[in-house]
Amino acid sequence: MSDRQLAMTDFLKRSGWGDATVAPLPGDASTRRYARLTMGGRKAMLMDQPQGAEAPTAPADASEEERRALGYNALARLAGADCARFDAAAAWLRGQGLAAPDIFAADHARGFVILEDLGDDLFADVLTGGGNEEELYKVAVEVLARIHVHDAPTSLSPDKPLFAYDQAAHVAETDLLIEWFLPLALGRAATDDEIEEHRKLWRAVLAGIGGRRMVFVHRDYHAQNLLWLPERNGVARVGLIDFQDAVAGSAAYDLISLIEDARRTVSPELAETATMHYLAVMAAQGKPLDEDAFRHEMAVMAAQRNAKIVGIFARLYKRDGKARYLALLPRVWNYLERDLAHPALADLRAWYDRVIPQDKRALEIS
Repeated sequence: MSDRQLAMTDFLKRSGWGDATVAPLPGDASTRRYARLTMGGRKAMLMDQPQGAEAPTAPADASEEERRALGYNALARLAGADCARFDAAAAWLRGQGLAAPDIFAADHARGFVILEDLGDDLFADVLTGGGNEEELYKVAVEVLARIHVHDAPTSLSPDKPLFAYDQAAHVAETDLLIEWFLPLALGRAATDDEIEEHRKLWRAVLAGIGGRRMVFVHRDYHAQNLLWLPERNGVARVGLIDFQDAVAGSAAYDLISLIEDARRTVSPELAETATMHYLAVMAAQGKPLDEDAFRHEMAVMAAQRNAKIVGIFARLYKRDGKARYLALLPRVWNYLERDLAHPALADLRAWYDRVIPQDKRALEIS
């Protein structure tokens, strides 16, 4: 038995679940592992996430750019590996009347959490089985509207600030496409000029939506992270998981994550229905949005997110040997090309068309 397994066994025993049957669940792109616990008539989920180091601290003489980059590095490395942050985010979401799981026991230092089992009915599976797309997507949008009534909290708990998902973070994420996808597509690394032009163009489009209101952003809000709980009422019918990477950012981000899902095709018609429903619910809640400005923000956030995902999927293939992610790239590129059609992104679209032409975007790896 490994040291990790021994630590898990000890945690379960100390938490009163020592006699539970432990059934591991399939993993995905994350380093987190989950298992279902059953003991008598009780059930729960075990989250196993080894913990990382503490976030680095900027030196007193660091420049603003260095501080921002350091903040992004901490966000990227640590947010998803912090069980205490998961607990704090779950508590905040439950405080909004949403169906985040209750926490039954936790060992934050060693990275174990026992949480409420919300079942198996992922939106993705319910929809594959013939579920009502419009109903599920509208309720998922209502969850976002409930979250977006409030400005982002400055912290989730006294020692867990909600990191800002700002321009430094967004640009750093788009670098993933350059670092991982471009060499696979073109057979060469990007030149210094290509890298700098790409970053400059991204900074320009992101600056165009500056000054927006910041809200709690789940950051991975899609059909495989939402559970259908029809026995509950209202927005509590949507079970929320995998929110440990939450940040303070654009209200458009999670909506885009939902309607431009990398793992299932969302039709333009359904995406438009969801968007209009979001705008209507926000207005009904006393938080009306300027539709043109919000759609501009959606296009920028969508392009940023899809460029990042192209890079992440290429990395999962090249670094981690997970070739199945290459099959998802055509869908993500299709979304990205649609996003880049917005007039505000014309210069970026020209860069992609020139540097990574369309015939290089669907990788064929032998």
